[in-house]
Amino acid sequence: MRLKVENMSCQHCVNAVTRALRALDAKAVVEVDLGKGEVRASGDFSTEAAIATLNAADYPAKLIEG
Repeated sequence: MRLKVENMSCQHCVNAVTRALRALDAKAVVEVDLGKGEVRASGDFSTEAAIATLNAADYPAKLIEG
């Protein structure tokens, strides 16, 4: 899935977003593009769970693709 994620501005944000999604699935593949404010993620979780987890971590997200 590809998500538009707000509030990402530094490597700390990249790590926080990655940790949040890997809490749903430790083997998740997470790629963050700070310049675009996008995250590509795949793993054993639903889009809804990913968005809810990121929102709870103060990184509002919405689905772009997937």
